[in-house]
Amino acid sequence: MVVMVPGGNGGAKSLALQIITGRWFMVFASLLIMSAAGATYMFGLYSSEIKKVLGYDQTTITLLSFFKDLGGNFGVLSGLLNEVTPPWVVLLVGAILNLFGYVMIWLSVAKKIPTPKVWQMCLYICIGANSQSFANTGSLVTVVKNFPESRGAVLGLLKGYVGLSGAIITQLFHAFYFDDTKALILLIGWLPTAISLIFLPTIRYMKIIPQPNQLRVFYNLLYISLGLAGFLMVMIILQKKLVFTRPEFGASAGMVIFLLFLPLALVIQEEFKLWKSKNVIDVNNIEAAKIENKLNNPTKNDSVSEPAKPFESQPSCWRTAFKKPERGDDFTILQAVFSIDMLILFISYICGVGGTLTAIDNLGQIGTSLGYPKQSISTFISLVSIWNYLGRVFAGFFSEYVLTRYKVPRPIMLTSILLLSCVGHLLIAFNVKNGLYLATVIIGFCFGAKWPLLYAIISELFGLKYYATLHNFGAVASPIGLYILNVRVTGHLYDKEALRQLAAKGIERQEHQQLVCNGMKCFQLSFIIIAAATLFGTFVSMILVIRTYKFYKSDIYKKFREVAKANEAEMALAENGIAIGEINSKNKQEKRNSEI
Repeated sequence: MVVMVPGGNGGAKSLALQIITGRWFMVFASLLIMSAAGATYMFGLYSSEIKKVLGYDQTTITLLSFFKDLGGNFGVLSGLLNEVTPPWVVLLVGAILNLFGYVMIWLSVAKKIPTPKVWQMCLYICIGANSQSFANTGSLVTVVKNFPESRGAVLGLLKGYVGLSGAIITQLFHAFYFDDTKALILLIGWLPTAISLIFLPTIRYMKIIPQPNQLRVFYNLLYISLGLAGFLMVMIILQKKLVFTRPEFGASAGMVIFLLFLPLALVIQEEFKLWKSKNVIDVNNIEAAKIENKLNNPTKNDSVSEPAKPFESQPSCWRTAFKKPERGDDFTILQAVFSIDMLILFISYICGVGGTLTAIDNLGQIGTSLGYPKQSISTFISLVSIWNYLGRVFAGFFSEYVLTRYKVPRPIMLTSILLLSCVGHLLIAFNVKNGLYLATVIIGFCFGAKWPLLYAIISELFGLKYYATLHNFGAVASPIGLYILNVRVTGHLYDKEALRQLAAKGIERQEHQQLVCNGMKCFQLSFIIIAAATLFGTFVSMILVIRTYKFYKSDIYKKFREVAKANEAEMALAENGIAIGEINSKNKQEKRNSEI
């Protein structure tokens, strides 16, 4: 027997509440937060303004870039905060840091305050960039915990929007401020902050319950994001070939905003289905649910209570640091940090991400030294942005597909991506004709693909209990690899070759003279070393494949499905109990009316 629970006059109101408080609306809110959380990728657009106004040399700009990357990847603090506070607190702190850091930079460049010292500018940009880790932790970690069975798709989609955020903000900047580069810094300061503050109440942890066709919904969201990426790519190409007016930039930005809000239609559709299903009660299953609940949760009258156990103090986390649980269970932070699996991942990412990020940060100078025209160098940067996005969504969705269908371990895909990035580094090292175009595509794709894989592997091996801290700990490998391979290797060898070229011309270097290097030798040895380091990281990653092969062949999502079913039964029992009371009350009232 199926009974419809009347919605009454509050039906529309309850539907609106269902949409706003639903988990799919939370996914939509997270997409918008991520689409504005990539300000660190836009440093190249406003660094020249800082250099010109504040009179910095290239060395100082490089120093600012390092502190920007350090702040953007050091998310341990946001992770620890997330362990003891709800996600909205993490997002609020991130919004404040973003507003303070970038507004202080804008005030400095706009000459609204006295010119700050270099260390102060480094601090400002580090604080502003660090807000990105708070946005990642507050929204991304929350969505992963709410959809643990689709974590690969979730990570690929959300990190994909981060990869597109630079292009998105650029379109909005041209529409709002046209070509005022100083105003771009101000936009980076207030826009991500405003979006985070608007959606603060929406981002929260929810009970894991079965969502019908949830992977299909994520694929539909992926298709919308692909449309957005395609439109941005077309606009980037057109804006480099044609001169756009402000109204034309406004039309482009309007289309971007439309594509950003298009997922809302999908969200409303899915939440309407859930709302409609909640209003249909299968009365025949209610008693069965009650009996099952009674058997699984006996009361004091149904069973003999066991004597209470004396309180046992929990052992120190330091004493259990080397007593690791089974893979997939919830590790403590120290158990994960001191595990061999985490060490292997960390070394692989120092080699892999450090190399690709070095290539991306030096792309302009690489193109110049190899004799590519200025227009081509601009194209390289655009290609990196789009292929960065494609790498993220591909790694997230494809690794999820092959894992669930064929039990292919995610570390195998990580190893393949590391091996592929070696090809990109060697194309740069040996200056293959027009090879920098292909190298840019490969490196952008591989850089993007590594992030969803890292975050998914950490969540699967070490559990979700302390995931906020552990996924940020894994990201620390990026600035470490960048410092070793970029600052200590690439920068040093570039300067060494530039000095050799000056000496060959019989020119003595003047104080504060910028070093300029031309030719294949400028980066050749550096990228041979980077390719070798990445190949070493590939072999290290293979060790993780061997160690985790048996684990990934098991049903790693089984416990989450069991939890989801238990939560669904509990919620259905509570909701149906209320509904039955309303129906019985109505029947009694009708019986009394008939007797009268």
